[in-house]
Amino acid sequence: MSPTVLVTGAAGFIGMHVCQRLLAEGHRVVGIDNLNDYYDPALKEARLARLRPNENFEFHRIDLADTPAVAAVFERTSPGQVIHLAAQAGVRHALEHPFDYSSSNLVGSTAILENCRRHAVRHLVFASSSSVYGGNTRVPFAETDPVDHPVSFYAATKRANELMAHSYAHLFSLPVTMLRYFTVYGPWGRPDMAMWKFTDALLAGRPIDVYGAGELQRDFTFVEDAAAATVALLARPPTRSGSTDPAQWTATSPDTSWAPFEVYNIGRSDPVSVNALLTLLEGQTGKCAIRRELGMQPGDVRQTFADTTKLARATGRLPEVPLTEGLAHFVKWFREYHGR
Repeated sequence: MSPTVLVTGAAGFIGMHVCQRLLAEGHRVVGIDNLNDYYDPALKEARLARLRPNENFEFHRIDLADTPAVAAVFERTSPGQVIHLAAQAGVRHALEHPFDYSSSNLVGSTAILENCRRHAVRHLVFASSSSVYGGNTRVPFAETDPVDHPVSFYAATKRANELMAHSYAHLFSLPVTMLRYFTVYGPWGRPDMAMWKFTDALLAGRPIDVYGAGELQRDFTFVEDAAAATVALLARPPTRSGSTDPAQWTATSPDTSWAPFEVYNIGRSDPVSVNALLTLLEGQTGKCAIRRELGMQPGDVRQTFADTTKLARATGRLPEVPLTEGLAHFVKWFREYHGR
């Protein structure tokens, strides 16, 4: 791995944990984040406070849609590798704010791809999402499954990111690895995610909105496992395969390409229902949930379930922290962070 890694979304949830892991391995890390107010910027500043003391960490507060500013950071720091985690997240937020997603996830990602090309970056690791599987009913979800029917605008932008990245991998021989993260949770998580909302409501004695009778299932993945997989795959850039003659190019499955391009699921492969999650959180907090039963929300899917065979083959390891252990870490951190 090169000494310098640029990480976008460095003040984000997964971003902070990835930066910590890279720094622990002795890398110079250049972080980018716009610290927007999608959720409390104070939480993002608190994450950054854990990174700033390290002399090998350098931070730039810029928006990826500001393409001249992005170009200037690349020019000044000359990263050898890039981990692109910055994105406008959230399935439901997109229902009312679609332009937040086109600006960040499409324009911003184009700026990253173009600068990786211009600076001959050796490997771009790019965050996608399990949401690209849409309403897929075949489980577990494999990288070879079709992903052409997103059910949320957020998912559509992440699928677009995969296609954009593949075009750069093909046109410019830019090695790209796409990571489809499955419901990452843990300390320093995001306030818009169910884990945070449920814990906050339980401790405050507020009602909890439960959609789909609590039968929706998610493949919860502990953040340290997600960060470990991300850094492990950074060291394994894909290579161009097959003939250089365009007439010979064929894709035998959706995850197979002649270009230096790979897609990996990052998940625990152990889906758990919302009802089971609430029961576990009740045990961790010592509180009883006050449920407010609601129907399915637009953009929701009934189940996510990662097939991680390809990840295991590439890295020799899989996400291993069970939900009970991960929840204990999260609730402990949540209480300490909020003084509860």
